[in-house]
Amino acid sequence: MSTGPDVNDSDPGLGPATSGASPDAIDVYWRRGCGFCAVLIRRLERTGLPVRMHDIWADPDASATVRAAAGGNETVPTVGLDGEFLVNPSLDAVIDLVARRAPHLID
Repeated sequence: MSTGPDVNDSDPGLGPATSGASPDAIDVYWRRGCGFCAVLIRRLERTGLPVRMHDIWADPDASATVRAAAGGNETVPTVGLDGEFLVNPSLDAVIDLVARRAPHLID
């Protein structure tokens, strides 16, 4: 499990910085006991896409990222990829995000 994203200095609190390099994984922000998180995580595992997990209860940076992406709320699951975030997305929405932002992650 990751200890948290690298925060982009030009946009504090909004997740992993994009340095021009292609993203190597989907960032999934979750918390224990969240049924919506469990469902999305299981579905993502079946796709074989690379995922980096961030527990918002264990990582203050991750919780700040989610609040910034979700209008001040800690709504999970939140998914981030290459500077774009989806709050409580469907698997189809995540796959669409990957196809747009990081098609190299799709086999």
